[in-house]
Amino acid sequence: MSSTGTPEAGGDTSTTGDPTESTTSPTAWPEHLPETVHLPRSMQIGVDDSDDEITEKLRRQGARIGKGVIAPAVFWPALVIILAVALAAIIFPETSSTVMFGIQNWIVADLGWFYMLVIGVFVVFSILLALSPFGRIRLGRDDDRPEFRLFSWFAMLFAAGMGIGLVFYGVAEPLGYTTNNIKPGWDGEGVELSGLAMAQTFMHWGLHPWAVYSIIGLAVAYAIHRRGRPVSIRWALEPIFGERVKGWIGDVIDVLAIFGTVFGIATSLGLGVQQIGAGLTAIGVIDGASNTFLMILIAVITLLATASVISGVGVGIKWLSNSNLTLAGILMITALVFGPTVFLLQNFVESLGIYFTNVFHMTLDVGAYTRSDDAQSWFAGNTLFYWGWWIAWAPFVGVFIARISKGRTVREFIAGVLLVPSLVGMIWFSIWGGNGLFRQWFGAGDLGDITAEESMFRIFEGFPLTGLLSILGIILVAIFFITSSDSGSLVVDMLASGGHPNPPIWSRVVWALLEGLLAAGLLLSGGLESLQAGSLITALPFSIILLLMCVALVKALSLDQAVLDQHAQIRRMEAVTRHIAGEVNATLPESEEFGEYLDTRVDDRIDYRLDRTRGAFGRSRSEKPSERSAGRAGRRSDRPDTGSSHKD
Repeated sequence: MSSTGTPEAGGDTSTTGDPTESTTSPTAWPEHLPETVHLPRSMQIGVDDSDDEITEKLRRQGARIGKGVIAPAVFWPALVIILAVALAAIIFPETSSTVMFGIQNWIVADLGWFYMLVIGVFVVFSILLALSPFGRIRLGRDDDRPEFRLFSWFAMLFAAGMGIGLVFYGVAEPLGYTTNNIKPGWDGEGVELSGLAMAQTFMHWGLHPWAVYSIIGLAVAYAIHRRGRPVSIRWALEPIFGERVKGWIGDVIDVLAIFGTVFGIATSLGLGVQQIGAGLTAIGVIDGASNTFLMILIAVITLLATASVISGVGVGIKWLSNSNLTLAGILMITALVFGPTVFLLQNFVESLGIYFTNVFHMTLDVGAYTRSDDAQSWFAGNTLFYWGWWIAWAPFVGVFIARISKGRTVREFIAGVLLVPSLVGMIWFSIWGGNGLFRQWFGAGDLGDITAEESMFRIFEGFPLTGLLSILGIILVAIFFITSSDSGSLVVDMLASGGHPNPPIWSRVVWALLEGLLAAGLLLSGGLESLQAGSLITALPFSIILLLMCVALVKALSLDQAVLDQHAQIRRMEAVTRHIAGEVNATLPESEEFGEYLDTRVDDRIDYRLDRTRGAFGRSRSEKPSERSAGRAGRRSDRPDTGSSHKD
């Protein structure tokens, strides 16, 4: 960031150079904040701006936008790399699988500790930032208020975190940790592991992933709402790189963000079609989901997502988001009511206690003392996969929650993002996972060998209207993916268009189709394991960017706080000045003001005495040689008449 106008640099903080703002009183919200904190309105994108006006403002801020309203240095490299990976996975599935698993094994063996540590750092950093004095800073102007009511905001946060993954793993994850996917190093077996299984699930879906989202979401929200920057990941790192984010450094950041988002969406699509295939098998529509059938499903869902993209955000995303939230709520309440209700409530309370008891150990458990191939395989397919998936999803979710959080304070933002979705996720897993655990250990005991994709439909077998619930489950998964693809394509397109809020439809269609192509390639090259490897690999470079965002946030908020403290001092000084002037004026005659009163009582001879001060060589310090005689004559003529006689 430029240091012009900052208190530290000693610059003038009274203007940004915008003539419309230079006369604003510093006692109000400082319109004339230095550009290091808040850009002038003339550079910021307004809600009523036309597309051409937006493009021009983006260029003024440094975005390099070419023909077709795209940023060529971001759009084409991201497109070529992702297309190459997708085609390589489809044309050479075995080779691609070997390469991806080789990279994954290297990451797990040598860098697994880094993933575990960095996620823990994000959790601690988010909490400390919320509790710090920076928590009072507002994401927007100081007089801005939240655009959405608290309940609506919470609902949208829930929608952002409630995706295919929760439906896919809702039953299978806690159950698997007690049956065929026990974590290496745990003592006990079967039902004895149920509490630890729930706690481990809470960690994978609770504070830890949302801490990742809060970092990038807060950094982007500060850049776009407080600073007035475009919706682009690069601007979140402006406090570190300054003007260089407008060049190749910013291009690389946005390309990595696009790469991670597309891989994250492709992973979700791969999981989603597997679960839809299992659901169709459960209700007897097909005998089994072959690769060919899964490819057809990917094509159909991708086309539906593309249709949603073309329909626009208002018609597409809004309607789909409302639908999937309603449907998810109906299914969750159904599982609570028709399942073992008392046990599910007990499961939630006890699992929460076990989670808080073990959260520190689980956060930093890297399997250092369980050195075996099984342990490495478990971490690769579970904790490290989740951390990679969350980091890959971070640009998409971060931009989404940033855009809906204008007017919130830093403290409100972090508290809402960390607590509300985490709590909802824990309730979700307590209900669905609790149904699976109860059936396995206190009921029929027939879920020990089920796969993740079929687990939810097996639970439906114990409820009334099994067929209808299975159909609703299939629809829920499909809508979740269509929503994710639509929203994700919009975010990717904004990044590839220099932060333009209304990117062209044609490029959004390109990204939606590319997500489906990549999902097909990953499934053909290794199925679920390949999807997990892809997320883990793409997360590695972006985790470095997230760490840099933590540093950038501290720098930006520190400068912001210093500027606001300076303006608070100005306001206090003005208040004191007005008070003193008022008190003094109250004691003077009505015809006089304090300034006039003081002027009439300052002896003019003070100026004369100072003027007569001599230097070392007898010359007045204030005189030039040419001015001495004139000065003397002037002083003689200005000297007041004392009434004494003068000689002729």
